Amino acid sequence: MLNMKHIAVYSLLMTAIVVASNFLVQFPLSGTLAGISLGDLLTYGAFTYPVAFLITDLTNRQFGPSAARKVVFLGFVVGVALSFITSQPRIAIASGSAFLAGQLLDITLFNRLRQQSWWKAPLVGSLLGSVLDTAIFFSLSFAPAFVLLGANDEFAIGSAPILGVLATEAPRWISWALGDFAVKMLVGLAMLLPYGALMNVLKPVNAARTA
Repeated sequence: MLNMKHIAVYSLLMTAIVVASNFLVQFPLSGTLAGISLGDLLTYGAFTYPVAFLITDLTNRQFGPSAARKVVFLGFVVGVALSFITSQPRIAIASGSAFLAGQLLDITLFNRLRQQSWWKAPLVGSLLGSVLDTAIFFSLSFAPAFVLLGANDEFAIGSAPILGVLATEAPRWISWALGDFAVKMLVGLAMLLPYGALMNVLKPVNAARTA
């Protein structure tokens, strides 16, 4: 039976990641790489957010999808509330919407694939969840079409070569979205290491119901 202490621990971890990511996504990387401005490619939030999928997947593996949804919803409510303090309201709204959609998709996919190879469920869930999360977050955060959600950063919507190298120019937030997604994929792959290491520690409880 799920202990409330476990929900509290996982929820605190989730909240910390959500708040940190919402704060860090406001800051593009500094410096250049091979003559390309990293500020046109990435924000620091790309390096922290994939950890949220690790937390969700570990909860799902140990206690099942129902418990994982509770952790996601608690992390969503507390994380978004705190994000209104640490970041712009538009960022908080976009983050909350993207987080909820991406994490719930991850839970569904993980649960369907959990009986297959140990790496398949966390990898597929986090990768496809990141696709949905990235699309929703950057659209709501920076696209002019959603200006009613609050003022967006002129730096984000100014034109720049896509990914800093392609001749075609587009709003800078599109390069951020593509760059962030690429990093999320790499970090998502790296998260298989701690997931695999913890599999024998955080074993399913009561067969971790799949309903």
